[in-house]
Amino acid sequence: MSQATKRKHVVKEVLGDFVTPTENQQIVKVTGSRGNNLHETVTAQGDTFLVSMPTKFRKNIWIKRGDYVIVDPIEEGEKVKAEISVILYKDHIQYLQKQQLWPEGFMEDQSAQDKSNKQQEKEEEMEEKDEEDEVSDSEDDESDLFVNTNRCNYEYSESEEEEEDSEEEDEENRTGNGS
Repeated sequence: MSQATKRKHVVKEVLGDFVTPTENQQIVKVTGSRGNNLHETVTAQGDTFLVSMPTKFRKNIWIKRGDYVIVDPIEEGEKVKAEISVILYKDHIQYLQKQQLWPEGFMEDQSAQDKSNKQQEKEEEMEEKDEEDEVSDSEDDESDLFVNTNRCNYEYSESEEEEEDSEEEDEENRTGNGS
């Protein structure tokens, strides 16, 4: 099977199947990546441990901090105590909540995350309205621009003497009286 075909089947499996955890599986939240296909997770009770990503997901499916996964425990693991079996997306989470299989510890996280998303959207709307109401004074303010410290700073200013000198030179060039 080619790599593209394999990727297609893995993505279809991950996105399409609604899976419920078995009695030995558990739902955990990814809190960070530790490299080498290891991810740090936390359970609904607050226990933290490392999980490994199976080879079928590697370079095909990406997970990030805050994602939820279903893991199978590994008995011989000291540091790595489980392996990811299913990656849960928004639709999967809603399905598990309807089936009342979602852990109570994560219900608070979901509601808090939804509230923070709504609050952030409201703040962004308010900022957009404020920006529209402001006068164009902020366009001239360049104090928040990035300053490259690897370049020499040149101050450009035009004085009246420079303007008079350039006007005299222009006049001499036009009349042909230049020295």
